[in-house]
Amino acid sequence: MPDDNNDQREANEDRPKAADSGQSDKNGEPEPSAAPGPELEALIGENAELRDRLLRTMADMENLRRRTEREKTDTARYAISNFARDVLTIGDNLKRAVDHVPAEAAAQDPALKSFLDGVELTERELLNMLERHGVTRLDPIGERFDPNCHQAMYEVQNPDVPEGMVVDVMQAGYTIGDRCLRPALVAISKGGAKPGAQPAGKDRGQEQRKPANDDFPDGEVLGD
Repeated sequence: MPDDNNDQREANEDRPKAADSGQSDKNGEPEPSAAPGPELEALIGENAELRDRLLRTMADMENLRRRTEREKTDTARYAISNFARDVLTIGDNLKRAVDHVPAEAAAQDPALKSFLDGVELTERELLNMLERHGVTRLDPIGERFDPNCHQAMYEVQNPDVPEGMVVDVMQAGYTIGDRCLRPALVAISKGGAKPGAQPAGKDRGQEQRKPANDDFPDGEVLGD
């Protein structure tokens, strides 16, 4: 009798194991996990928002760094603009002093010539000092009028010079870096051929065509 009870108890213990094994084989895979709850979804959204804020902050900091470096460079380059503009007045007065002395008088008076030589040397040293600090003198005679660095004072009628060319300079201009420190006071030509004007054809009303470079590499134009 004791042996029968033991066998029956062992058989009962093996049944759940067999049932569990059968259920596992029947499904073939573990049960899927439950869907994320509201708290997890809120954390995911908050994480995405924080990441977007971080990227925007990093972009703003990079733009600020570049802007600060550019402002620092501009400050170092153009910090003396006001001072240099005032110093240019001294150079103008030195130039006027030299120009107002007749050459004949300087040739006849050694003391006056020595004085003028000293004034010219001072003017050259002043210009060299300004150039070492990035201030450059403009010499626009013969160049086309540029409103960015030239200021027209009057016009000169001259049919032999193309219209809009600088023919005289009353006051020199200066640049600092790539900026105009002081525009040059100039006179411009008027009455000549306009820049870019094409000559008229042989017959009235006939327009001369300018060939393209790829059509006529040697610059030749077909005759009539």
